[in-house]
Amino acid sequence: MECPACGGPVTMEVGPDQPLSASVADALLAAAEDESIFVARDCWACGWSEERSVIIDSIETTEGDSQAVERAALLDEIMSEAEAIDELATLEDALTAVRRQRRLETAGSDSPEDVDGE
Repeated sequence: MECPACGGPVTMEVGPDQPLSASVADALLAAAEDESIFVARDCWACGWSEERSVIIDSIETTEGDSQAVERAALLDEIMSEAEAIDELATLEDALTAVRRQRRLETAGSDSPEDVDGE
């Protein structure tokens, strides 16, 4: 962040009751309703300073879908493993095993759907 007056470096402090290393985002996420967060910016080169305050009026939180998060993590892990495989035959074997497993799951659910797309 640059000083609007001289272009020098600006330090930012978040308070009150926040550690010196706290960011604005961390302070907002840790805040409670009706809490005030103060942000002070100071330029040590020219002496410019600014103080702002935010009052938390209400807080809404929503939780993500844990199954979607777990699925995304597993897909990332699978992709990392697949990218590390150099031999084409190994990749073909893995694809065959996945398709076989999907067919078994589909047959178990009595669905006439063709999962291979063939």
